[in-house]
Amino acid sequence: MIREEIQAAQTASMKAGDKDTLATVRLMLAAIKNRDIEMRTGKGSDDDDVVVVEVLQKMVKQRRESVQMFTDGGRQELADKESAEIAVIERFLPQQLSEAETTLAIEAIKAELGASGLKDMGRVMAALKERHASQLDMSKASALVKGALS
Repeated sequence: MIREEIQAAQTASMKAGDKDTLATVRLMLAAIKNRDIEMRTGKGSDDDDVVVVEVLQKMVKQRRESVQMFTDGGRQELADKESAEIAVIERFLPQQLSEAETTLAIEAIKAELGASGLKDMGRVMAALKERHASQLDMSKASALVKGALS
């Protein structure tokens, strides 16, 4: 499970003295714990990896936005720090689908649902999220679905 991998990374980074990785891993564990408290589940839920992946994807998205803002503001050192955090977080995320694989998945769902126009975008997105949420950046997928249905 991803949660155990993150906890093992915390121990390994403490032993190695890697303060930057340790700080990021602690942020990840804190965000996951906050999500557990919000959901009032515990560590024993069946969809634990799904919850952890959602939290980590949200953290990556926030950091990408920060990188863009810092770069636009001329604060490259802060952008580099955020980029380093992204690299640490992405080590624990499942392999993301390529654009070609995403397009194939969209076409398969589109054919399965009989989607023909933009009015079907919600159904296609719901099916795509249900099947591939942990492997996709849904904002990029949304643009691809819109293009496929236009």
